[in-house]
Amino acid sequence: MITAVVVDDHPVVVAGVRAWCALADPPITVLDSGPTVATAWVGPGAGADVVVLDLQLDLSGPAYGDLKRLVDAGRRVVVSTMRDDQETALTCLDIGAFSYLTKAESESHLVAAIHAAAANRPYTPPALAGALGADTNPHRPRLSEQEINVLREWFHCESKKGVADALNIKVSTVNTYLTRVRAKYAGVGRDAPTKAALVARALQDGLVRIDEL
Repeated sequence: MITAVVVDDHPVVVAGVRAWCALADPPITVLDSGPTVATAWVGPGAGADVVVLDLQLDLSGPAYGDLKRLVDAGRRVVVSTMRDDQETALTCLDIGAFSYLTKAESESHLVAAIHAAAANRPYTPPALAGALGADTNPHRPRLSEQEINVLREWFHCESKKGVADALNIKVSTVNTYLTRVRAKYAGVGRDAPTKAALVARALQDGLVRIDEL
């Protein structure tokens, strides 16, 4: 059973998400909902597989701190927000969100994003695809051919063992290559702490295309 907690201060939105999740295949059980991120930390929501987070605003802009604390705690977060600008979308992926959706996107995309996050996979809805395609960040780490091969294969596999089997290498070697890739991205100021963030980086840098994921 897939479970979720919804952090959103709009009751109509929450009701819609609950209905979409109940009709999903496989179904998603919304354990709790509330207007603040505290809902994801205490009560039933603390044990949810996926956090659906409305990126609320504080005095300085989007409340990225809430997202970062959830990601740092190992939570799988799908951001669902009214904001549709490229900078916000890419920042959320940089922090470690599994996906980023605008509330203008259909219920099928939100359900697909929750299913993907529960399975530790990224999901790229249309708005996010547009943000990734428009990114022109000039800072590109120099990855070796084998690092790129491991990265691409990992995007297609459910596990690192699958990568190792496909490339005829050891799982420990897969881990080493992925660690090197993350270190290289961190070295140019473009941290990629999660698989979703690495997908974003690979798309930004032209290492993979959206239709290949």
